Amino acid sequence: MALIKSISGIRGTIGGKPGETLSPLDVVKFTAAYGTWLLQTGPENRKIVVGRDGRISGELVQRLVVSTLNALGLDVIDVGLSTTPTVEMAVVFEKAAGGIILTASHNPKEWNALKLLNSKGEFISAEDGAKVLDIAANDSYEFVSVDKLGSYRTDDTTLDKHIDAIINYPLVDVTAIKKRKFKIVIDAINSTGAIAVPALLRALGVKDIVVLNEEVNGKFAHNPEPLPQHLTGLCNEVNKQQADLGIAVDPDVDRLCFVCEDGTLFGEEYTLVAVADYVLQHKKGNTVSNMSSTRALKDITLKNGGEYFPSAVGEVNVVNKMKQVNAVIGGEGNGGIIVPDLHYGRDALIGIALFLTQLAQTKKSVKQLRGTYPDYFISKNKIELNKGIDITRIFDHIQKKYKNNPINTDDGLKIEFENDWVHLRTSNTEPIIRIYAESSFETTADNIAKRIMHDIKESI
Repeated sequence: MALIKSISGIRGTIGGKPGETLSPLDVVKFTAAYGTWLLQTGPENRKIVVGRDGRISGELVQRLVVSTLNALGLDVIDVGLSTTPTVEMAVVFEKAAGGIILTASHNPKEWNALKLLNSKGEFISAEDGAKVLDIAANDSYEFVSVDKLGSYRTDDTTLDKHIDAIINYPLVDVTAIKKRKFKIVIDAINSTGAIAVPALLRALGVKDIVVLNEEVNGKFAHNPEPLPQHLTGLCNEVNKQQADLGIAVDPDVDRLCFVCEDGTLFGEEYTLVAVADYVLQHKKGNTVSNMSSTRALKDITLKNGGEYFPSAVGEVNVVNKMKQVNAVIGGEGNGGIIVPDLHYGRDALIGIALFLTQLAQTKKSVKQLRGTYPDYFISKNKIELNKGIDITRIFDHIQKKYKNNPINTDDGLKIEFENDWVHLRTSNTEPIIRIYAESSFETTADNIAKRIMHDIKESI
């Protein structure tokens, strides 16, 4: 059972005691706090967009959220089953004051969350998030009288508008994609990717589509995080179908990874690398990724005449850095792609369109395209934490042990070795420490991560 309050939103497990889980009382409390913050920010705009992924608890949480917002006097536009990037764009389409996405992203089925957006359709800042949490902590909200209740309407056109924006994006070549006649297998993980990804592919002229885990019921067929160990079914099906590629997304369709035509993984770290390479060939400029992402993006950026900038982990931090350095493409190594002149949010759908365009124009297979990029290996690990663990003491212990190495403390600890690095940080969404290590050799990356994990356990 868990309830995590952070700049990423309010995330928790369904069922259990209020204050310790994402109970109905907590959903109402944090929705009321967010709605109150919006009214304090700009009381003249009372429109709020609400959308959800395919989770089992989604409809329950959605009803609580809508009713709470209406009780504050806010007008709700319910886009129903949707994706995170679609809701982000819907806020802009509707000129709304903000939006709430009901999704726990890659977390298992017992989790859900409120992802909170501002009027730009971007995640609220850490400063604004702190204000929302303060309002919730002090119950500083009031509901309106019966004659001032907010309105409610549904809108099922937002995905179409999102897809239209993608197919009309200047670097997306629908003609080339259609001509290539791709056969594509999708792992939709029993969520809204089963709706959005096939609709996008059809709009791009792809007719031969196979969808795995197609029923949108939230009963995820496997762990929903698109990691190699969870995608064996997709890899096998790409081989079986003799498809050109496979596509995997997470439940809210903001993360993306590809499978090569031989059933091997393209590598989620290389999703951003490949899309950035294509964008940079047509639009010179800078790039940003978080400091847990592969250095291959830096290599590609320098090769194309741009400058690379690292950011702290978290979409808000990546977006802020992208704005600061006027980046033309950015994202995160977990398969998150941000195309700023479409919108400032991770978006698997624009990532798919740009990736297919690159394949179609170069006439390369997915495997051949992967072969054009440098080979780095990231070992991704995590250690679960018990309540009451002193994180500061653990990090101090590690920092002292590696005091002779270059260390960056902007976001956890990033330790540089001669040609390698390791980054350890607490998660914003789970009670864990993540340990990522990168090297030109897989065994070296694994060994660095294992060494650091041993150091962490030694300090507990």
